[in-house]
Amino acid sequence: MSRHTLGRRTSLIVSAAVVAHTIWTSAAPALTYPLYAAEWQLTTFATTAIFAIYPIFVVLVLVVFGNISDFIGRRETMLFGLAASAIGTLIFALAPDVGWIFVGRAFMGVGVGLSAGPSAAAVVEFSAPGEAAQSGGITAAAQAVGMTLAALVGGALIQYAPLPTRLNFLVLFAVLLVLLAAAWRLPNHTASRPRNDWRPRVPSIANGLFATFAATTAAVTTSYVLGAMTLSLGAQIARDVVASSNALVNGATIALFAIASALATIPARRVTPGRMVMAGAAIAISSCAVLAMSAYLQSLILYTIAQAGSGMAYSLLLLGGLSLLTAHAPVTHRGATLSALFLVAYLAQAVVALLLGKVATSVGLPLAVDIGVALVVTLAAIAVLLDMVRARGALASVGHSNTR
Repeated sequence: MSRHTLGRRTSLIVSAAVVAHTIWTSAAPALTYPLYAAEWQLTTFATTAIFAIYPIFVVLVLVVFGNISDFIGRRETMLFGLAASAIGTLIFALAPDVGWIFVGRAFMGVGVGLSAGPSAAAVVEFSAPGEAAQSGGITAAAQAVGMTLAALVGGALIQYAPLPTRLNFLVLFAVLLVLLAAAWRLPNHTASRPRNDWRPRVPSIANGLFATFAATTAAVTTSYVLGAMTLSLGAQIARDVVASSNALVNGATIALFAIASALATIPARRVTPGRMVMAGAAIAISSCAVLAMSAYLQSLILYTIAQAGSGMAYSLLLLGGLSLLTAHAPVTHRGATLSALFLVAYLAQAVVALLLGKVATSVGLPLAVDIGVALVVTLAAIAVLLDMVRARGALASVGHSNTR
């Protein structure tokens, strides 16, 4: 069947929308966790396990299929990913018990695992000539839009519409069907490697890219751990600190994270990737300290400041890391390299979500927040140190070349 192929600019918008879906799909259940806990008598660990199943399956898919878009093309891989996300969302909308919720979450993980790397690569490749360096900002902004929509649309539907545990997912399912139709019309990406050569393998890193990859991975992993704290425990923290049972109000506190993230991309475009990582790390450390204080003092003002700061840090760390990697990764390994990056970030997200959920259930939410803060501070410091090592290595390489 023939299809009308989209132009470059529209293809860029559709690819960015696929990026946004990865976060919207991830965050969509966040505000329903308290409802599931009340309906099925679930512990905090059980609800964070629902969250964590998603990055676990993302990691499994990335291990097996992380480089597949380099062989079959971005469009085809994104279509498979969107289809899996749609199936998972529909299962959430119809689930009769918590067992089906885990199945739906697994499908969401498969969908995002297939989509994350190819959509980020497609944003680079559909950018105008000479503007590929700005693709990291587009990707970060798209993720912020996805989280904002998940929090505000989900919060409004849960609070004010019928079927609070189902309608949110039916709306997302409809959005994914529209996105599938749009992605179907994307240009066929010419695979950079022969299709018949593909074999399941752990995503690899191109030669000479290790220092850049390590610095990038530390930065992006820090941002994803910040996201894990917001999405796995955010509704519970908001409920305890804000003392509100209104899902839209609690969703707005999560949306603040995303809105601050989106706004941070505007001035960041004029800053070098290394400085973005350093600024993001500093803001992450400061915001986490404020978050810990808000949990102890039950302060809405401090919690709001912490959410805004965490959103800014998330965006700067993600944008700085992606900008570093896309500037240095060869096109023949771009999909595999980005998938390797997301593999580490999502694995860390799953581990952190399960850890914090276990601590919150066994000991209490304040200690879980303290542990999350300590993890983010440690990762942020590592990201800065690795980027300094990368920068020194690059300068030494340039100096060596000039003396030859």
